[in-house]
Amino acid sequence: MSNKSSENVFLFSKKFDVENSIKKTLQIINDSFYICNLSDVIQKQKDWLKYMPRVKPHYAVKCNDDINVLKTLASVGCSFDCATLWEIEKILSLNVSIDRIIFANTTKIASHIEYAKQQNVNLMTFDNEDEIEKIMKIYPDARLILRIRYSSEKAIYKLGRKFGSDPISEAPQLLELAKSYNLNVVGISFHIGSSCEDYEAYGGAIKACRRLFEFGTEIGFNFKILDIGGGFFGDSFNRIRQFSSIINNALDEHFPQNEFTDLEIFSEPGRYFVESAFTLISQIHSRKVTRNVDGSILDIMYYQNEGVYSNFLFIPLGPEEIIPKVLSHKRTGETFKTTIWGPTCDSTDKVCENIDLEMLEIGDIMYYENMGAYTIPLRTPFNAFQTTKMAYFLSEDDKSKIDESYQLNFHHFNADFNNNL
Repeated sequence: MSNKSSENVFLFSKKFDVENSIKKTLQIINDSFYICNLSDVIQKQKDWLKYMPRVKPHYAVKCNDDINVLKTLASVGCSFDCATLWEIEKILSLNVSIDRIIFANTTKIASHIEYAKQQNVNLMTFDNEDEIEKIMKIYPDARLILRIRYSSEKAIYKLGRKFGSDPISEAPQLLELAKSYNLNVVGISFHIGSSCEDYEAYGGAIKACRRLFEFGTEIGFNFKILDIGGGFFGDSFNRIRQFSSIINNALDEHFPQNEFTDLEIFSEPGRYFVESAFTLISQIHSRKVTRNVDGSILDIMYYQNEGVYSNFLFIPLGPEEIIPKVLSHKRTGETFKTTIWGPTCDSTDKVCENIDLEMLEIGDIMYYENMGAYTIPLRTPFNAFQTTKMAYFLSEDDKSKIDESYQLNFHHFNADFNNNL
C-alpha cells in the first residue's frame, strides 16, 4: 500500500478562511468537493494533550479514514483505534508501531484476529463468552480489555445496545472465565455513546471500572489500562473544556496518580478530531418552484450534487439536522420554505426540508460545515456517482510536523492557486 498522496496540500500563512478557500478551490475543481483543514486536526491533538494529559487518544479510524488525516495524526504521535483487518493494515502501512494500535472491536471476525496475530497487534477488546472462546483458540497470547456497558440514554447513537457487558451481572463472570483459561486481561473499557453531552456519565462509568479493577486484583489480574472510549463532539474547540474537567476529576477520584503510578489511560475519539476540519461544498444543479394559484411562491426544492447516498448518509440514520450556508449570495431578506434533495433518482435522497432560505439560482454554491465525522466512509456508488474530490489545507507553521516520508504535495495557497494546479 502506497503512502504517496495524489492530492495537493495548500499551505496558508494566516488564519484559515473557509469561504476564501472555497472560492480559490472552485478555480480548480468543477464539482462537489471537501475542504479539509489539516491544521484543525493538529490543533485538536494539542488541545487534548493540554486539557487531558493523563489520557492517551487513539483515533477511531472508522470515523474518517482519509489518508491525509491518518498521516497527519500519525505524524503528531496520535495512536489508533482499529476495528477491522483493513483498518489495521492501513495504519501499519503508515509505519505506526503496533504499541499505538488497539483492536477495539468486541465481536471480531476470526480471520481478522488471525491477521492481528500475524502482525503482532496484540491489544484487543471483548465483551462476551464466545469471544473469549474465539480468542483462546486463535490468539491466546493477546492482551485483552473487557468492555463494559455504560451507555448514556442521552447519546444520539447508543452503542450500549450492541456492545459491552453489564458491569455488575456479567463482567465479573467474564473475568473469571478469562482467568480460568489463563488469558491475559490487562484492563477495562467503556463507551457512553456517540455524540453525547451527558458528560457526568463518564464519572459513573469510571467509578464502575474502579470496582472491576479491584475485582480483577482479587482474582489475580493486574490491570494496567483504563479505556474511557469515545463519544466526544468535535464541532467546536470549546467542547473539550466542557468534558475534560469532569473526566479529570473522576480519574483523580477513582484512579489517583499516586496510587495508579503505572496506569495507562486510553480514549477512542473519532469525531472530536475530524468533525470541524471538513467542510463539504455542493452546487445547485436543478430547481423546482411550487406556486399558489395567485402566483405566489409556496415552497422551493433544490437539487444538489451531494446527497444521502454520498456524504449525508448520517441523516437518515439518526436525528441530526443540517442546514447549508450559501456562498456569496445577494441577500434580499425574503425567505421561502425550502427542501434540498440529493442528485440520485431515489425519493429518499433528501438532505433537509422545511428550512427557510432566500431564493437561490441554479449554479449557486452551498457549503456544509462540521462534515468530517461518519461521512466519507459511509458514502456509496449508487447511480454511479463518483467519490467526492478533496482539497487539503495546512498552515505553514504546521508543515514541519508532517513526516517527510509521506511525501505530501505542498503548494502555497496564494501563489500556486493562480497557476490552476
